Amino acid sequence: MFPLQRNRRLRVNESIRSLVRETTLSPSDFMFPMFIAEGENYKVEIPSMPGIFRRSIDLTVEEVKELFTLGIRAVNIYVKVDESLKDNTGKEAWNPNGLMQRAIKAIKTACPEMIVMPDVALDPYSIYGHDGIIENGDIANDATNEALVKMAVSHAQAGADFVAPSDMMDGRVLRLRQGLDAAGFPNVGIMSYSAKYASAFYGPFRDALDSAPREADVVVPKDKKTYQMDYANRIEAIKEALMDVEEGADMVMVKPGIAYLDIVREVKNAVNVPVTVFHVSGEYAMIKAASERGWLDHDKIMMEQLMCIKRAGASLISTYFAKEAAILLNKK
Repeated sequence: MFPLQRNRRLRVNESIRSLVRETTLSPSDFMFPMFIAEGENYKVEIPSMPGIFRRSIDLTVEEVKELFTLGIRAVNIYVKVDESLKDNTGKEAWNPNGLMQRAIKAIKTACPEMIVMPDVALDPYSIYGHDGIIENGDIANDATNEALVKMAVSHAQAGADFVAPSDMMDGRVLRLRQGLDAAGFPNVGIMSYSAKYASAFYGPFRDALDSAPREADVVVPKDKKTYQMDYANRIEAIKEALMDVEEGADMVMVKPGIAYLDIVREVKNAVNVPVTVFHVSGEYAMIKAASERGWLDHDKIMMEQLMCIKRAGASLISTYFAKEAAILLNKK
């Protein structure tokens, strides 16, 4: 009771504040999403994501080495697939000599201790830009799961530490766990995008991979709302996460990040596995745009948002700010 209790005593200076700080950040809290393209010595900035690039495998490997020296221990990788390789089956996704498979091998050869979590979804390989196989104007859930298993096993064969299914098909975690085990990969983990919302924050990411739903000569869903979650829902996210854990997920993810911190906390309270949060492309782009105009302090906003995600319950944060934040943290 005041005046015996004065809360400001613990805020007098930074030394005291640091002693009693409840949440801390370190580079090992981050996972860096990376976009990979064909070619050699190729590096092109993504216009809607300043500072983020599509890189060829050779330059990706060099970047991964630098990330590791900064203390970052995980990368989440995506590939930009040539249009000629796209179809409605996604078969390029499990090509043992595909871009993703070659990238995994190269990263693990050059930096064996870096944890590699390749994306598992068909949208980069789909002529329709959807995360699954189109049948009769809709996403064929079970047929898509069969394709995802082939994809995940090919990632494991290439050396992936975890697979990261982002598709939101029903039952895919169980099918992936069964498929990986049957193929002799019981120690390859699954980080499931459990509560992935149908969000408008993904726009720059879809620019990076050209993976947005597109017009077609057949009937296809106009958006991803039949499989990604309705952003009005909260209880559904807990249900999805609990089901994924029951099916064998080693980690669960909430995506997007800042606008969904209530969901992060709800999921954290409900599950007994680590919770990953994806601080997504639109959230990144908004900070970059506002800071370029002088409306916000870039580094302060970046660190505040990352700290708030960690405070909400994240064990791991997948963020395009990972490298910049690690550099700042290492200076302290």
